[in-house]
Amino acid sequence: MPRSSQLALPEGGGIMLGSVREAEDDRWPLRPGAFGGYVVTDRPDELCARARAAGAEIIEELNDSDYGSRGFGARDPEGNLWSFGTYRGEPRKV
Repeated sequence: MPRSSQLALPEGGGIMLGSVREAEDDRWPLRPGAFGGYVVTDRPDELCARARAAGAEIIEELNDSDYGSRGFGARDPEGNLWSFGTYRGEPRKV
């Protein structure tokens, strides 16, 4: 069963970690020894254009999610997966 956790930072954003998923339609098939990270950005369109111009492999084109984030995905030369988006995590309880 896939599991995930989230470390929220006081200023917003944070670190999200997940486990291996064995689904055939998994768009982020991380296997042991590989890394996947999510980076919060307020300028995903600009960052995607810069990554593409630098030769990054864009594995998920810019899109708007059903939870309100705009972002894209890329693979680095070592095969690690990176997701960039505007989603800053779940709202914090006051």
